[in-house]
Amino acid sequence: MVGTRQFDEDALLEAALETFWQNGFVATSMIDMAEATGVQRGSLYNAYGDKERLFLLAFERYASRFLDFVGQMLSDPDPVVALTTLFKGVIANMSEGAPSRGCLTTKTALELPLAGKAIEARVKQLLEDLTALIRDALSTPATRRKLSCDPDAAAELVVTFTRGLAVMERAYRDPRHLEKMSEQFVRILVPDTKRRRRS
Repeated sequence: MVGTRQFDEDALLEAALETFWQNGFVATSMIDMAEATGVQRGSLYNAYGDKERLFLLAFERYASRFLDFVGQMLSDPDPVVALTTLFKGVIANMSEGAPSRGCLTTKTALELPLAGKAIEARVKQLLEDLTALIRDALSTPATRRKLSCDPDAAAELVVTFTRGLAVMERAYRDPRHLEKMSEQFVRILVPDTKRRRRS
């Protein structure tokens, strides 16, 4: 039948996501995508039009899963536990693979000057959604009293810090080093109230 795709789209988008995640948007060609998915370039172009469209579909999967993952990591009502769990999860996620695959959001953000406006808008939307999710998790009355700043500022700081972790992971490739930095950051965001009173 004309127009029927002769491949498993779910499997194709999974392979596309892993390829973009490992190589980045700019360095991935449609030849690479054909090799990774087992689908000929002509069929990829017919189905998706271009690399940007294929990336956006793969990134949509990534974004949905990432936000669900962050929500789970932040489920503990204790902000120290929640943030520590979040950072450990993020570090484990970006350190996965050999070589480690890094953070797709940060990789793509660094490539935005060479990417299209649609990709730029989607990355910004994910960062905004991530910030809102963290802000909501830190906005309970009990948590607000423990933070060193308001939830809006804390959420912005957490998102910015995770982008920094992604860059440092590229430099050090050492999850334990990143975890130590995260532990210090959590102490700054959620200081020990007893220690503050003594000082």
